[in-house]
Amino acid sequence: MANRTLEIPVASPAERDLKIAWHSLESEKVLEELHTHPQSGLTSEEAARRLAQYGANQLAEAPRRTFFQLVIGQLNNFVVILLIAAALISAVVSYIENEPFIESAAILAIVILNAVLGVIQESRAEQSLAALKKLAAPDALVLRDGRRVSLPSTQLVPGDIVFLEAGNFVPADIRLLETVNLRIEEAALTGESVPVEKNAALLLNADSAIGDRKNTAFMGTTVIYGRGRGVVVSTGMRTQLGMIAGMLQSVEQEETPLQRRLDQLGKTLGWAALVICALVFLAGILQGGDVLEMFMIAVSLAIAAVPEGLPAIVTISLALGMREMVRRNALIRRLSSVETLGSTTVICSDKTGTLTQNAMTVTHIWVDGKMYQVSGSGYSAEGEFHLNGETINPQQHPALLTALWVATLNNDAVLERLEGSNGHASFRIVGDPTEGALLIAAAKAGAIPEELHRSYPREQEIPFDSERKRMVTIHQICDPHREDISPLDEKADRRQHLIEVKGAPDVVLELCRYYQTSEDCPAVLDEASRRQILAANDQLTQQALRVLGVAYRIVSVLPEEINAPELEKDLIFAGLIGMIDPAREEVRPALEKARRAGVRTIMITGDYPNTARAIAESIGLLRPQHQVLTGAQLSEMDESALQREVPRTDVFARVSPEHKKRIVDALKANGEVVAMTGDGVNDAPAIKRADIGISMGITGTDVAKETADMVLTDDNYASIVSAIEQGRIIYSNIRKFVYYLISCNLAEIMIIFLPTAFGKFLFPYAGERVLSPLTPIQLLWLNLITDGAPALALGTEKGDPDIMDQPPRPPQEPIINRSMRWGVLVQTLAITAATLTAFGLGLRYDPASAETMAFLTLSLSELLRAYTARSERYPLLKIGVFSNPWMNRAVLFSLFLLLMVVYVPFFNPIFNTVPLSWENWRIILPLLLIPSLAAELAKYWITHRTQKAAP
Repeated sequence: MANRTLEIPVASPAERDLKIAWHSLESEKVLEELHTHPQSGLTSEEAARRLAQYGANQLAEAPRRTFFQLVIGQLNNFVVILLIAAALISAVVSYIENEPFIESAAILAIVILNAVLGVIQESRAEQSLAALKKLAAPDALVLRDGRRVSLPSTQLVPGDIVFLEAGNFVPADIRLLETVNLRIEEAALTGESVPVEKNAALLLNADSAIGDRKNTAFMGTTVIYGRGRGVVVSTGMRTQLGMIAGMLQSVEQEETPLQRRLDQLGKTLGWAALVICALVFLAGILQGGDVLEMFMIAVSLAIAAVPEGLPAIVTISLALGMREMVRRNALIRRLSSVETLGSTTVICSDKTGTLTQNAMTVTHIWVDGKMYQVSGSGYSAEGEFHLNGETINPQQHPALLTALWVATLNNDAVLERLEGSNGHASFRIVGDPTEGALLIAAAKAGAIPEELHRSYPREQEIPFDSERKRMVTIHQICDPHREDISPLDEKADRRQHLIEVKGAPDVVLELCRYYQTSEDCPAVLDEASRRQILAANDQLTQQALRVLGVAYRIVSVLPEEINAPELEKDLIFAGLIGMIDPAREEVRPALEKARRAGVRTIMITGDYPNTARAIAESIGLLRPQHQVLTGAQLSEMDESALQREVPRTDVFARVSPEHKKRIVDALKANGEVVAMTGDGVNDAPAIKRADIGISMGITGTDVAKETADMVLTDDNYASIVSAIEQGRIIYSNIRKFVYYLISCNLAEIMIIFLPTAFGKFLFPYAGERVLSPLTPIQLLWLNLITDGAPALALGTEKGDPDIMDQPPRPPQEPIINRSMRWGVLVQTLAITAATLTAFGLGLRYDPASAETMAFLTLSLSELLRAYTARSERYPLLKIGVFSNPWMNRAVLFSLFLLLMVVYVPFFNPIFNTVPLSWENWRIILPLLLIPSLAAELAKYWITHRTQKAAP
């Protein structure tokens, strides 16, 4: 069938459904209507044309807030409303007194500028989160240009051939062409909690209800079991899910506990400011102050109290930090997980692909007492077979071939041939790497998977799952003359069927009654033979090999009901196949890094204890005096016993998903903060139960990814440790600018409050007038400078050098902890003292100079203090004064804005400033250094005290 542009017009969902009821058509008719081919799919060019015609395969999202809505959101704030009211009152007074509207216009201009900056910050945060959402969208396995490729589901078009496996989200509405035990959870669409068994061969009435369309898979539903293949018939808003306006969210944008705590802090400061404002206003009136002047002072105090930029800066910092994590191969799906990462105390990690390379290579095959070695590595067919140190021809060892043929037929992986540079055939694996390794080993022995599948086409199967630990396939015997796969009956005919089983050796062995001899004949499996096979399995696992057992039998008549007990009996054990999955080189240093950070790592694997122990010892995970526990031992323990054992258990082997959940519960009961990895459907409960659920991005199912808080895009343990480090850095940076802004705002409150309430005592030479060192406009400008660029620059810090040498942060520790409270107190006193001293000395010249000196002292001391805030414990000289280029740019930009309002004559009447002489600067320069010096001394004192308190 030639690919050509689809003629069906893009219609509304209702019109399209009336025109073609896909579930009522034969599969051949569906393919014909969609102009696609089941074996080659669409070409890339045709897919691009259809994508342009039909649009991206995604549901319509709620429109983003407009610029106007964002501005209104910025203005809908108590402090901003207060400022607007103050500007209006000032304008009315200026009008009555026939004065220019300088002050009111300046307040409104700064309010608008602050709103615009807030809009820009919010827009950037939304854009960052939108980019993360796109990264988190699931992929689909599609047939394009005759090749299986993994594509973002948004690129699917009608006519695409899609493959479905257990754990996948169905990426579009699909008319099924092939189903093997396919069951799909459709609760997201129909509300039906019981998975629906699908059958591609069914033909249904055109008016069949959605829940009855068993030959169709619908977008947004989940494959629970089995596998299938189908053709996309509807995408995006034309799917059934689109018709009911469903919405799938890949990245949740909920408020984090940290954001809620900071929001509550802002509200607390706001209410406290209102009380102080009222007190100052009343105190000023009682001292004979002007009502309007006192009102403006009260407004100044309200401005000083609330760090308006804090929420936006926190959101931007989290979003930027998440983008940095993506660069480190960790996609965070929930903002709250960033906080939890910094508290993680235990990582429960899979072995295969996470601690190891997931590049399996078959190295040993055991058949009836003979141990064959297989040379070669990677996915190249270059390699030889050896027995007792001598190279052999595998074609002369039929029992060896039988084991490899069984492993080839009982296999869902696909080899795609590539041309190696050395002339030998090399391949790309599509599917599970373990199954790919089996195909490569068989290829070294001369097997061609396509020919085997033609001779023994698969009829049915029972897919592998982690509970059963095995996979069963049923094949029709189409070639009665082949003896390499049917040694039991040389008279096999087309009515006979081949049943093959592959899985965990101990599980497969329990199902066997016979074993394959070296002469390629079956023999009764007695107890001695069982012990020999188990001993060979132990020998292989002690070499850190992953071992699979293969078995088969031939039947003339299949049971009426295809189920495991009927199929998996009287099997012939064909052999053991051992493969190596080397540990990742970067894992050992990452383990050491995690250990120094107080984060313990536990290996949880389905492999045998010997294999798990060998890998754990090779990477330094298994510590002295610590143990390896098996799933069988774990099953015998009650919860309290398990809680006692997990602190000294570094490896859990032969575990099931239910065991994983129990391990998480035991660790959490012991007060640990647990990160758990997983990739399968059955891992989802344990991932969800953990404090940080981690899914594999490459091998993980869509269900696991959707459940997880974090997705590893490279399936690498080192990326988990890197994410923990980045999580600590993000939280530390948030603490830094919270400390920076809160201490600044508290100092501003004191700078306004003290002179207003006690000015006559502090500055007796100033006369009877009520004093305020700073005007509302100056405070607005100051907050614009300090809440803006420098605070954002603190969010780009790379973290203290020893951030991974510190123990995990207690989960319940408040962001403003005891050490920060001391720091805020020191800074508030230092900034207040420096600014009021400058103001008091400036009063000896004139009030305008005094206000300008106070304004510059406070502003410049804050800019300098931004450098000292870059680390809570390390002195500035140790981390490098100018080592953060973003901070340098931010301070220079803020300094330019600050000096502009002092030395550009146009701004002097607006900001109530006057140009200062060198005589004034001689006073300011020493004073503006006081807060920074106090911060450095406080660091030394807090660090020294902490070191003395440490054991």
